Amino acid sequence: MTSKTTTDHNTIRNWAEKRGAIPATVEGTEKNSEEAGILRFEFRDNTDLEPIDWEAFFEKFEESELAFLYQDKTAGGRLSRFHKFVRRH
Repeated sequence: MTSKTTTDHNTIRNWAEKRGAIPATVEGTEKNSEEAGILRFEFRDNTDLEPIDWEAFFEKFEESELAFLYQDKTAGGRLSRFHKFVRRH
């Protein structure tokens, strides 16, 4: 299947929630008084992540000038979890 890229907050949040994921940060990657460091989605199977709220997630997303690269479905038609946070061009 093909991948798509977006910066739309609603699209990103809907993609994550449809897959049971919550916004998170890699623990210990925050700088100074930041609420979030490196962004990830927590699929309830990764204990190395620190959950954060959507506001902090999107604040870091915009500050870092990121885009969301994602796939809706796998080649077999199943819901895909494939995603990456990439720099905007």
